[in-house]
This record gives sequence, C-alpha cells and structure tokens, in this order.
Amino acid sequence: MSFKKIGVKDITGNIFELIGDRWMLITGGDRKGYNMMTASWGGAGVLWQKHVTFCFVRPERYTRLFMDRGDYYTLSFYDEKYRDMLFLCGSKSGRDMDKAKEAGLHPCCADCGAVYFEEAALVLVCKKIYFDDFKPEHFLVPEISEVYENGNYHRMYIGEVVEVLVKE
Repeated sequence: MSFKKIGVKDITGNIFELIGDRWMLITGGDRKGYNMMTASWGGAGVLWQKHVTFCFVRPERYTRLFMDRGDYYTLSFYDEKYRDMLFLCGSKSGRDMDKAKEAGLHPCCADCGAVYFEEAALVLVCKKIYFDDFKPEHFLVPEISEVYENGNYHRMYIGEVVEVLVKE
C-alpha cells in the first residue's frame, strides 16, 4: 500500500473523533528501535505559529523511552477493522513482546526516520518541540488527582507536524 503526502490543512475528519473515539497509535523511535502505544488522549492545533500535535505518555510506558530518546514521533489513525490491533497495542508492553508482529503491523519509515505502519489510514509525522510533566499542584479540578494514585504523572509532548501521509 502506498501513501501520499498532503498539507496539514487538507486533513479530513473530526480530530475529536479520530483521537477520542477511534484511538491512535503514538510511535516513538526509528529504524533501529521503536515502540508504539494506543492512546485516546491528545490533540492538534496551532501553537507558536506552528501546526502541532500534543500527546501524553505515562512514565512506566515502554514507548516513553523511545519518545524521550528521539526527535520525532508519529500519530497514526486506523479504520475500525483495526480495533483489535489497537487494543493489543494499548494493553501489552513492547518490553515483553514484538507488538508490531503480534498485531500484524508492517513498519515503514518517514523521510526523517520516524516509524509508522502501512495499515494506517492517516499518519502525522511530528518533530518534538516541547515536553513537560504534569504537576499535581497545577490541577485545578480535584478529581483529576484521582487518576494518579501512584504519582505516575503523564509527560506531555508537543510536536510540530512536519509531514502528513494518507493512504492512497
């Protein structure tokens, strides 16, 4: 299967549905090593005059190691027929198995070396431009703290969208 490059403003679909309902894979790393995880938290917008995405990864997730090491990450979106694959990638660790192989995914690399999968319908290739860790003293709504019983606060990554790929 082949992909074509499109402009960021040519992306179709509702980003809230794509991320929150259909889920996405966050993939960090490159040809030498990568890991991916399913996520339903994140977004896209404009910041610092750049088209950006933002995503969140907990410290215990194996993907975080690859997100921290590399300069790029991908957010990829899939048709509903890949729901089982997304479930597997969100419930198993790449420390324990080759998730791509188990899920039936075929890795590809963007021009910058970031990894995505040929099964994706849409891929956003992002260059990291900022990160920060959630701080409990900044939660303005008390019930948010209940999500973090063990103090394992998410790290937020903001990346400039440098390439958009859609399945042809």
